Amino acid sequence: MSTLSLRLPDSLHEGVRKLAKQDNISINQFVATALAEKMSALTTETYLTERAKQGSKKKFEHVLSKIKDVEADNNDAL
Repeated sequence: MSTLSLRLPDSLHEGVRKLAKQDNISINQFVATALAEKMSALTTETYLTERAKQGSKKKFEHVLSKIKDVEADNNDAL
């Protein structure tokens, strides 16, 4: 595990302290979780972009062509 020294404005530090206390967790745990959530969001976008490059419109249309052309159920109609 690594140690990171972080300088925060007093108002931000106070806000983090209050939120961490509300969740009954340490400020360290709060910041680590917030960082993990942000990293997850950013890496998910990259992952989906890379997966999209592997897609094939021809294969997609082929799969769609197998769906029967029927009226929508009343619960699904617009």
